[in-house]
Amino acid sequence: MARATATRIDLKRRFRELYAASAGHVQLVEVPRLRFLMVDGIGDPNMHGFQSAVQTLYNLAYTVKFGLKKAKSTEFPVMALEGLWSTNPQGGFDVMSREEWRWTLMIMQPDVVTPEVVATAADEIRRKGKPLGDFRLEEFQEGLSAQILHVGPYSTEPSTIARVWDFMKENNYLPNGRHHEVYLGDPRRAAPSKLRTILRQPVRRA
Repeated sequence: MARATATRIDLKRRFRELYAASAGHVQLVEVPRLRFLMVDGIGDPNMHGFQSAVQTLYNLAYTVKFGLKKAKSTEFPVMALEGLWSTNPQGGFDVMSREEWRWTLMIMQPDVVTPEVVATAADEIRRKGKPLGDFRLEEFQEGLSAQILHVGPYSTEPSTIARVWDFMKENNYLPNGRHHEVYLGDPRRAAPSKLRTILRQPVRRA
């Protein structure tokens, strides 16, 4: 009898244009409805709550991944950490008011990851005594968005964000959602000067 083989899914390849932004110019992309594990919080990302949220997401993402692989159901790489940022409920983002930052951290999941799959993973994490905060599995759609790649430390992002807003002004666009960052670099391993972050802003015609 032939052994069952797992279905292989590569979300980064499937949505290549969303994860391959240029540092040389702002580009427009259409972001479809996607599925994410999400954790919400408020405050400076240097505080403990932010790091706990990151740990919760990665614990879940890897437990889900290896659970499906062990079941010989599906194999897929864990996607990049992403973040939605604002400083008020309406979605505005003041980069200087760190203590007021409202953030939603998230990691994209393939459609095979259902609430039942996530619940099983969460139970396993709890049985092992690993940290697990509040989280949710939710679909999210941004639609038309302007994005650019920022290379360098997070502290120098404001000048790159300004390029996105200049592009919006020149092309008659208005913001249509929260500031979005995709962390292609790992600050635990890469030098700050080599970090790569996609900066994205959902837009609509003025």
